[in-house]
Amino acid sequence: MTSKNMHSPAIHPFRIEVSQKEYVDLLERLNHSRWPENSPKTGWERGVPLPYLKELTDYWQHHYDWRAHEEQLNKIPQFITNIEGQNIHFIHIKSPEPAATPLMLIHGWPGSFVEFLDVIGPLTDPRSHGSESSEAFHLIIPSIPGFGFSTPLNEPGWTPGKIAKVFVQLMDLLGYDKFGVQGGDSGAFIAPEMGHLAPERLIGIHLNALMTFPSGEEHEMDGLTAEEQMRLKRLETFNDGYLQIQSKSPQTLAYGLHDSPVGQLAWIIEIFKKWTNPEEALPEETIDRDRLLTNISIYWFSGISGSSAQIYYESMHDESAWIAKGRGTVPTGVLVSRSHDTTIRRFAERDHHIIHWTESSQAGHFFAMEQPGCFVEDVRRFFQSLKYGV
Repeated sequence: MTSKNMHSPAIHPFRIEVSQKEYVDLLERLNHSRWPENSPKTGWERGVPLPYLKELTDYWQHHYDWRAHEEQLNKIPQFITNIEGQNIHFIHIKSPEPAATPLMLIHGWPGSFVEFLDVIGPLTDPRSHGSESSEAFHLIIPSIPGFGFSTPLNEPGWTPGKIAKVFVQLMDLLGYDKFGVQGGDSGAFIAPEMGHLAPERLIGIHLNALMTFPSGEEHEMDGLTAEEQMRLKRLETFNDGYLQIQSKSPQTLAYGLHDSPVGQLAWIIEIFKKWTNPEEALPEETIDRDRLLTNISIYWFSGISGSSAQIYYESMHDESAWIAKGRGTVPTGVLVSRSHDTTIRRFAERDHHIIHWTESSQAGHFFAMEQPGCFVEDVRRFFQSLKYGV
């Protein structure tokens, strides 16, 4: 589980360096925002309300300090490499514990590596956070191709399966023969694909925001609990407008979001509003407002409104995704949000080798951001169970 020298010629240190010209351009665009009329006597049911978005835009323009957050992000060891012609940006934090378990954390949309900032310390240095050295991890946090600084996309076809292949190669490049993977949202599709590709390499897979689907088999709905029936209804009725557009017209969407920071802000903040817990609260009541804006600023400055949407297009048009791969064999743990997930255990067990199952009311879709303590505890418990059978 040791790592190769990070001075490999294929791997280069990376710093986020937004030019002053780009920064001033953002502020000027915010200052000259063109606002639509607001539907009277309506709230979030029709989208982001105008008064809220104006106030948040004002905060982004006059109070949020990108330079301070850029400096903090650059204190984290970041690297970039090129695998199969694609730039891959990643964070690599070695634990001070030499026997630490290598663990890849994979984000989703509309997130980024920023999702995991609050769990880095507890996972890599548990003794400094009141835990045991045996619970330590070396962390590898890549930006999905088309997200963050894993740009530009070098070609079409970046499906979850292809991303999984490249992420396994990244672990090869870093010299990790055995490792764990954690993924949520898009990461919950990519991580199991890594398990299918290299089951002998993966110690375990931990998932949150896992989606499970009925197969159409006779009697598979028999005996569903009331909560599971509610999750199934949630899957059938949730507002998937963002998904329909990103999976069918990602390029058209990109023109508006790439040109308007307010458009980019609204597109992402609505998802955080819907997917955080409690849903009726504003997203910054659950996640620090500056953290939300750091994530959105990365989308803006890296210009990834279109490229990050491509994963939806590729997933919807990936014929190989519908070819049965068989049940996964890698031990898998699932962390379920009772308030937001659509995960049904019997469907999950049909497709994955589930050995660990936690249901929590503490967070919504973004566990690592909303409840980092709960996230860390469950990741630790799952991988400890693989070590010691507890």
